[in-house]
Amino acid sequence: MRLDRKSMRRWVSATSGTTRQQQQIGPQLPDDTTVNLVLDVALRIGEVLMASGAGASDVTATVIAVTSAYGLPRCEVDVIFTSISICCQRGADLAPVTTHRVVRGRAMDYTRLADVEQLVRDITAGRADAPTASARLRDINEAPHPYPRWMATAAWALMAASIAVLIGGSPRVAVIAGLTTAAIDRVGRLLNRRGLPFFFQQLVGGGLATAVTLVLMRIGFLPLGVAPSLVVAAAITVLLSGLSVVGAVQDAISGFNLTAAGRTVETGMMSAGLVAGVVIALGAAVRFGLPNAPLADSLPQTALRLPVQVVAGAAAAACFAFACYAPFGALPASAGAGALGAGVHAALDLLGFNQISATAVAAVALGFCGGTVSRRLRLPPLVIAVSGITPLLPGLTTYRAMFELAVQRSPTGLSTAATAVATALALAAGVVLGEYFAQPVRTGLGRLERRLSGPRMAGPLRPSRRRLD
Repeated sequence: MRLDRKSMRRWVSATSGTTRQQQQIGPQLPDDTTVNLVLDVALRIGEVLMASGAGASDVTATVIAVTSAYGLPRCEVDVIFTSISICCQRGADLAPVTTHRVVRGRAMDYTRLADVEQLVRDITAGRADAPTASARLRDINEAPHPYPRWMATAAWALMAASIAVLIGGSPRVAVIAGLTTAAIDRVGRLLNRRGLPFFFQQLVGGGLATAVTLVLMRIGFLPLGVAPSLVVAAAITVLLSGLSVVGAVQDAISGFNLTAAGRTVETGMMSAGLVAGVVIALGAAVRFGLPNAPLADSLPQTALRLPVQVVAGAAAAACFAFACYAPFGALPASAGAGALGAGVHAALDLLGFNQISATAVAAVALGFCGGTVSRRLRLPPLVIAVSGITPLLPGLTTYRAMFELAVQRSPTGLSTAATAVATALALAAGVVLGEYFAQPVRTGLGRLERRLSGPRMAGPLRPSRRRLD
């Protein structure tokens, strides 16, 4: 086929640019030892991201960035819910190399996630060769949590207390919610050591929160009224906070439907376990003559409550980040995200917006601000986003739905449950949309991010050797 002069110049420019890039970032035809080491590093980095709740698109982009930086520009990456596969094509002269890794554990350790992101920045900027990166990654994975487990339990308790204040609870309700959540966390840790599936841990947590509240009300420690349901709602919010709703919606929007389906099933099963625990406890209360925890009506939103809600939202988000072992530098940003989300939601509620609309707008604001600020702070946007939406999780709505279905036998419980699900989806989708809006105004938007569909919640923005800002 004959090429005109313009096409020939374009072809020469493209091939020479590719050659120059390969000369800068690595050899054109790496040997087997180099290929195996690079693929192992890329897989283990992807595993940390996947276990931390990052979306499949983020994991794919990060793995491609790492392999490209080490001279493997032609790699196909396949990410599903529980595994990562990489196929390295080395031309017609050498056979392709395919490797696979199963993501077995899912631990919320945001310090590990932040350290891996810094390692990826060093790799793409040319500051860490493959052996050095492998050693650093091994140290990151083997390092203990940055603070003791009891401090995480205290953070969960303080988070529950903050949520109780946010939804209108008194100081006594906040204290009881915190102590109940601390007990649930310690029991859950004991069950986890014995290998009990997480579904049953959620069931035990939901049942324990409801049963403790009913017993306290029976002995007169909790006054009759709306206080008991606020305690249960705060505990439910804590139990819901660890679910990967944002990752599921991000995967679905980005076109990773298989991974989105897996995350959705996991989230649904964990939520079902929580719901089953609450329903069993409420049913047992009716059978044994214990008083039912009355439903808490939504308190009228006033301008006087708004500052309290902002402070409570900031405290809840910061406690969640601390409980997930986030770096200390991420706590102020997480608190700011929680304050922003709670403030926007409360202000819209004051203006007459319904729950789903107010939640969606607040989540978009969170995603936009988190996506803009987090990169400058050298923090994964996922940490800011997930921490910020925590105060807005529909714990009280979920409890109302279960009470209406299990105790009142009312069909309105179905519509209330649908509202809870819609609120959770509005949170996740709003965060992803806000991150998408933040892309044009965020500095450092690279060619790789433009090529991949969907916003980025974790991982580098571009696989170049220049320093990432």
